[in-house]
Amino acid sequence: MNATALKTEPTPPALQIVDVRHRYGRVQAVDGVSVSVAAGEVVCLLGPSGCGKTTVLRLAAGLEELQDGAISLSGTLVAGNGVEVPPERRGVGLVFQDYALFPHLDVIENVAFGLSGMNATHRRSRAEEVLAMVGMDEYARSYPHELSGGQQQRVALARALAPRPRVVLLDEPYSGLDARLRDRVRDEVLHILKASGSACLMVTHDSEEAMFMADRIAVMRGGRIVQQGTPVELYCEPVDAFVASFFGEVNRIEGQVRAGSVDTPLGSIPARGLAEGAKATVVVRPEGVAIHPWAPVYSDDPSGVVEQARLLGRTSLVHMTVTAPAQSEASVHLHARVPGVYLPKPGARVRIQVDPTQTFVFAN
Repeated sequence: MNATALKTEPTPPALQIVDVRHRYGRVQAVDGVSVSVAAGEVVCLLGPSGCGKTTVLRLAAGLEELQDGAISLSGTLVAGNGVEVPPERRGVGLVFQDYALFPHLDVIENVAFGLSGMNATHRRSRAEEVLAMVGMDEYARSYPHELSGGQQQRVALARALAPRPRVVLLDEPYSGLDARLRDRVRDEVLHILKASGSACLMVTHDSEEAMFMADRIAVMRGGRIVQQGTPVELYCEPVDAFVASFFGEVNRIEGQVRAGSVDTPLGSIPARGLAEGAKATVVVRPEGVAIHPWAPVYSDDPSGVVEQARLLGRTSLVHMTVTAPAQSEASVHLHARVPGVYLPKPGARVRIQVDPTQTFVFAN
């Protein structure tokens, strides 16, 4: 048998969305979005409100009729080219922002609701199985109003997983939870999703949440995907200032490219690939700003005067006014995020260094 005969076709993605477009009247809500999710993978659509991410999710679920493009599940076309498979036949689990549990049904009845094609015994057995998976088996006879927000969220996830879907779609699933509960529940949900083996496409506007949950992230703006990749790729190699700023607070300094660099109060920042004379934005993450005690020997180095310093728990945030040594008239307001407790007094002068891996230059 030759090597060619041993070759196998690659496994198609559990969910594949290709060049999808969707309008609401005159508004182009989604404009040429393509994204795929493999079995066992979590992909997040990340972006501000109104960028089209929830519309993409609704199109994948079949809750909106596809206008242009194609959507496939495990290689089978479910929308596009005249095909429009109804939501109940797509084998997709959907968890809404408000969980959408039936108030008149108890927990186990809510979970068993979508298990069609099974007899009563098998439906109950499967419902009990997924409730145990999400740690809610002890609440099988409780009603939704008797549960906390986190418990309702896990019941909604159990209901979505009960039919063994190829794909699970999560629409801002933690938005109704307080910050402390959200941290705990999303950790639980991530482990449950990975254990289930289902592909997951999740919508969120919270970059930290996306980085916590996702194997890959697709950042959206104005109905389009601006950049997609792993959390590390998007954080360390953003394609523009919008993407960089979406992954946390940033310092912005406007300037112009001269001799391959942008002169700033922080020094000369290389502007690789930008044209001479081009207007540019320098983006520096606060965690990329290092602060040291100042001394006269450092008079040629960038320095700043502390305005305020605040302890934020694991880090301290220092506000400074920074002036370049040779440009006393040019100053910027800068934030530095320092590990641990670092609270210099207002008016203190400090020496500043920036981490080049946390500093980016983009054309305006």
